[in-house]
Amino acid sequence: MLMVEQSQVWVGSEDSVIYIISVHSMSCNKQLTDHRAGVTGLVAQDGTQAPSTVYSCSVDGTVLAWDVSSLRVTSRFQVPGDGLSSITLHSDRLWCCTRNSILVMTTSGFLRQELKIDDSFKDRNTFLGFQLMHEQEQLWAACAGYDNIYVWSLKDLAQAPQRVHLQDCSEVKCMIRVKQQIWVGGTGLSPGRPKGKIYVIDAERRTVEKELVAHTDTVKTLCSAEDRYVLSGSGRDEGKIAIWKVE
Repeated sequence: MLMVEQSQVWVGSEDSVIYIISVHSMSCNKQLTDHRAGVTGLVAQDGTQAPSTVYSCSVDGTVLAWDVSSLRVTSRFQVPGDGLSSITLHSDRLWCCTRNSILVMTTSGFLRQELKIDDSFKDRNTFLGFQLMHEQEQLWAACAGYDNIYVWSLKDLAQAPQRVHLQDCSEVKCMIRVKQQIWVGGTGLSPGRPKGKIYVIDAERRTVEKELVAHTDTVKTLCSAEDRYVLSGSGRDEGKIAIWKVE
């Protein structure tokens, strides 16, 4: 979901359609149907001015550039790899999260960098997502099946990532940025029994500052409310939401 021109909300759907909703009439005015698979990401050009271009991506690896005024596709390209789950813009590059790697692409579709954990990663695990920390010039990534969070320096992406270990973590499900913190949700042992757990990491020190336990089931989603509160949602066996005050 993406706010465009302060008057439209663009919503990508699993049915491959982008729905454009007017914030004034609260109705869907337009539908964009150029994708052929579920839409997984939307991002607008950086800057304070109203964006002229919106980029969308779908799970089959297609990236489309849309002219906002005409709602026409101005360019398209295919991202290599499998399972494109999100895109973001940084330094005039599109950063694309696929199942097995994070790809840095030009807006014209040329690959500039590919970030991986190790050679065996492809066969066993999946990137869940990443966060760009502009002030620290870092990229933070979470992966299913690992009890570490991985941190790349944006100054030198060729270097191997540093690791932030999550003590007693058995499964990572989600990750968000809140101010200068990284919040990671999943399942951990507390004490000695599986519980839904949240790890709060100081991005500057790269250390786990707090471990929060409020769910009996795994923490499957995290949402920030104006960087003042974080909402955590658990799996269907519990089905509850907890609200945390950010310090």
